Amino acid sequence: MKKKLGYVLGLFLGLNIVFAQTPIKVMTYNIKLDYPKEGENSWNNRKDLIVGQFKFYEPDIFGVQEALPNQMQYLDSLLVDYNYVGVGRDNGENEGEYSAIFYNKQEFRLIKSSTFWLSETPNEVSVGWDAVCNRICTYALFESAKTQQRFWLFNTHLDHVGKIAKKESLKLIIRKVEILNLYNLPVVLMGDFNLEPKTESIKELYAYFNDSKTISKSKPFGPIGTYNGFHFERPVTRRIDYIFTSKKNIQVSKHGVLSDSKDCKYPSDHLPVYVELKLE
Repeated sequence: MKKKLGYVLGLFLGLNIVFAQTPIKVMTYNIKLDYPKEGENSWNNRKDLIVGQFKFYEPDIFGVQEALPNQMQYLDSLLVDYNYVGVGRDNGENEGEYSAIFYNKQEFRLIKSSTFWLSETPNEVSVGWDAVCNRICTYALFESAKTQQRFWLFNTHLDHVGKIAKKESLKLIIRKVEILNLYNLPVVLMGDFNLEPKTESIKELYAYFNDSKTISKSKPFGPIGTYNGFHFERPVTRRIDYIFTSKKNIQVSKHGVLSDSKDCKYPSDHLPVYVELKLE
């Protein structure tokens, strides 16, 4: 009997170790808003391929940017293994672009979530500094169903024009992380930053976060850049989409920029960034 109990206990502990070592697959993807309404790059011509990507790679958690309400409804209706959190940036409900977070509802439990605006008044719908439109950051606290480990995930889309807005938005996000993360849990920050790696604001971010590409245990895969502009015939060299991780308690085993296409056409004007990470 003791031998059997010892065997069962050993098996249980072994399974826990396996679960603890299973990487979490995370993706960020600017799916391009539903515009133009017609033509080869319209949403109707791209949506099936984008859904196909999500179903093929099966990320545990992924963030989208530029998703309009009809695009959110389409993704939500077909990606049945996922729930999502997020709101439209133009009214805090269902108008305007989302920076939503989808998560596998069998693998993760949502503890809390919210959205704030990248502005001087982050708790209300607003345009910040010299930005040309509303910008938001959606965040969530998750708990793994297998390991009970908790971690924060922030998904954002910085302004494409306002230089002050980009700089101040990152400062605001950092302050928000510091306020929320009282227990020094692992943090993932991802999205479309509209900033290239050598810009001052990204360099300042390195003081608080690791670039998952830089610390990946395996060699990063895919193009250097993430923004393709639907130019299939050109090299993708402009990197503006990132997944950052907290300085401690996260290991990144893989980093890739996924350049999937069909019939010489990209599914979006951005390429998704994919990482596999382990919580410590």
